[in-house]
Amino acid sequence: MFLQSVDCVNDTTDVIYPSYKRDDINIGIVHLGLGAFHRSHQAMYTEQLLNLQGGGNWGICAVSFRNEALQAQLNSQDCLYTMAVLDVEDSFQVVGAIKEVLVVKNEASVVLERMAAETTKIVSLTVTEKGYCLNTEGVLDEALPSIINDLASPENPSTAIGLLVAALNIRFKNSIKPFNVIACDNLPDNGRKLKSAVIQFASHISKELAQWIDKEVQFPNTMVDSITPKTEQATIDLIDIKLGLVDSAPVQRELFTQWVIEECPHIERPEWEKVGVIFTDNVESFENAKLRILNGLHSALAYIGLLVGYETVYQAIWDKNIKSFLVGLIDNEIIPTIEAPKGLDLHDYSRAIIARFENPKIKHLLSQIACDGSIKIPVRTLAPIQNNVLANRRFKSLSVVVAAWIHFIGFSFVNKHALHDPKAKELFAAMSEFQENENIKVFLEASGLLPDTLKNNDNFITNIQDAYVDIANVIKSGVFKIDA
Repeated sequence: MFLQSVDCVNDTTDVIYPSYKRDDINIGIVHLGLGAFHRSHQAMYTEQLLNLQGGGNWGICAVSFRNEALQAQLNSQDCLYTMAVLDVEDSFQVVGAIKEVLVVKNEASVVLERMAAETTKIVSLTVTEKGYCLNTEGVLDEALPSIINDLASPENPSTAIGLLVAALNIRFKNSIKPFNVIACDNLPDNGRKLKSAVIQFASHISKELAQWIDKEVQFPNTMVDSITPKTEQATIDLIDIKLGLVDSAPVQRELFTQWVIEECPHIERPEWEKVGVIFTDNVESFENAKLRILNGLHSALAYIGLLVGYETVYQAIWDKNIKSFLVGLIDNEIIPTIEAPKGLDLHDYSRAIIARFENPKIKHLLSQIACDGSIKIPVRTLAPIQNNVLANRRFKSLSVVVAAWIHFIGFSFVNKHALHDPKAKELFAAMSEFQENENIKVFLEASGLLPDTLKNNDNFITNIQDAYVDIANVIKSGVFKIDA
């Protein structure tokens, strides 16, 4: 059976269908960044709420920036798709929360019309860290070509920042109450940074618009978590064979999922707390725990695992030497830098994360995690190093992660492989300079990523240099064995 126009009474023990009438659902959310994570996470929470409440006005218009193929796939099946939760026992659910799919590349004016509509109460985003168009100081990078183009033609934007400002400007001019903005990417202080970038961009349009956004639009910080790798053909086949559904756009994720949103009064929003979303005034603690433990371990696994020859998180974590290294990294160098949220035991949390990595059904590619290191390493690795330096604590294992990242860049440079990183040009230039004089400090300074507290710290430079030599020996032997 093709997944389209599915009657919701088709519920079986094998798959859950929407229990509400989709024709009665109105769009109240526009989501920018139609990837697998949104469809398995924010859309899934909204789906659960629609099922619980029997419908409502929180249908989603999902917006991709360029992916016409995904739009065609979803449109061919009435925007329905299957979510497969892969665990000891797999489970399946058909999601109907997305009512419309648009592509900015071809339909920017339609996207803006939907965002500017009075019925749109929330605009959410999963555009990855680089989609926020920030520089190393965490503010809008006005030197980016995409931002330059959007500032030159603000009524025809191509970036998330440009779209937000253009839509808010339409509402401002027409005296329409603004939507509120929920950032859902792995970026510390994501709501605040997004607000700052939007206001900075808006100030080029008009001072009054910037002031209105600052005063009227809420940008709560959030933390999101659920490992969602690229959907495999095996999952598509499983859905076909087990459920009898032909689905050209399913998603797959692990069982664990979490969404923490900063409590902001007077926001008109779905009652997501009824389906497990945590609303709190202390998002930062949850955020730090997740970014430094889960995301930090992901980066460590990616750069170390790839250099040893592994392809997936599952393969790398089952290397007993790597796993032992990660446990020491967590206990000795990461947890001491984190203020635990109330009710969260960081030791138990970290061990649960390692157990999640050991799920053989989740084939999360290390090459995918290794992308955009210039954005991830400062937050996930250099920030805890900085905390440990200031507190006079050890950071030897964290130095190994930085060294593995440098070797990863060097491998790409020497072998002329593409480096998927917004600073690829600068990093390759730094690597070229480093290889001429073999001074690790040269690379670190040329990368432009070091905070002031580390730039001239001899102990930090020595640790990275020693770790770089250790990783070189690991690459030669093909076995990860470092006494850290």
